[in-house]
Amino acid sequence: MKKTLLIFTFLCCVITGVKAQVVGVDVGDIAPEIDLPDTKGEKIALSSLRGSLVLVDFWASWCGPCIKEQPLLLKLHNAYPDKLSIYGVSMDTKKPLWTGAIAKGKLPWTNVSDLKYWQSPVVGDYMLQSVPLNFLVDKNGIILAKNIHGKALEDMVKSILE
Repeated sequence: MKKTLLIFTFLCCVITGVKAQVVGVDVGDIAPEIDLPDTKGEKIALSSLRGSLVLVDFWASWCGPCIKEQPLLLKLHNAYPDKLSIYGVSMDTKKPLWTGAIAKGKLPWTNVSDLKYWQSPVVGDYMLQSVPLNFLVDKNGIILAKNIHGKALEDMVKSILE
């Protein structure tokens, strides 16, 4: 299984080398920029996390599957604190619900939102139709995987970082 994941990762890297000039949401594309405010109102650009593996996680406080996956994300965050960054993009429209979910889940990673829900520019940029949705992005901003969850996400992160 590890060998298969390593081969898959290698092939993704080879493919991304060919398509790296395209901004889009397919594996091998450069992830579109996101520059939204965090809970304190300070804008944080996705590109500011370049240099590490980044999981762009679209979620909402009202999304059961999103909340259910947070313990795994916390586990990954704690296992690879200097190698993996998580960039949470909330689709909430009410700041108290968003910040309350962050506090309740004890989510230490970057969390941003413009509180516009489906009117946010990132919805179109990432062709967002529902949450949860995520993108695993390499240190150069290239999408390695999308909509990968649970054990598959854990295994892929592990194969890339170990």
